[in-house]
Amino acid sequence: MKIYTLTGDDGTTSLAGGKRVPKCSQRVEAYGSVDELIAWIGLLRDHRENHERRDLLIYVQSQLMSCAAALATDNENPGAKIILPEAGCLSVLENEIDRMEESLSHLSNFLLPGGNLLVSYCHIARCVCRRAERAVLRLNASEKTPEIVTRFLNRLSDYLFVLSRKISLELGNEEIKWMI
Repeated sequence: MKIYTLTGDDGTTSLAGGKRVPKCSQRVEAYGSVDELIAWIGLLRDHRENHERRDLLIYVQSQLMSCAAALATDNENPGAKIILPEAGCLSVLENEIDRMEESLSHLSNFLLPGGNLLVSYCHIARCVCRRAERAVLRLNASEKTPEIVTRFLNRLSDYLFVLSRKISLELGNEEIKWMI
């Protein structure tokens, strides 16, 4: 099977279920943003400093694929099977956040992203995650989306922030506080 179909040359794409929509639609923007996030998580996963977190990051990517699949499904098609993230996906992230926070100092200021390339990648992934969440919320204003998708993205952005702090600690990097 060829990767190119020529059907998208007119600026449309197919949702799961067959419905054609403009590539600039809110739905495509939402699942495209999640797709971008999946790639950023892959970049984080591939760093040797994240070797111990590799399985969790693969799990996160898998849950994000389910989020993207749910967003790419025509919810007006009653026969369309919507794939959702696992029921326990929020608890997985919350437990990992709690575990990492045990070793982190209390934070009462905003932090300036950076200090190490991997830490910066965590912050970029966090920002992409927040953008994806906003895209899903915009879509949800006009078309119903599964609540678990926005909840997972919200929790994942928290996880990515805490992960950036944990990696900074592990690498001995100074966290630069922004003071107002």
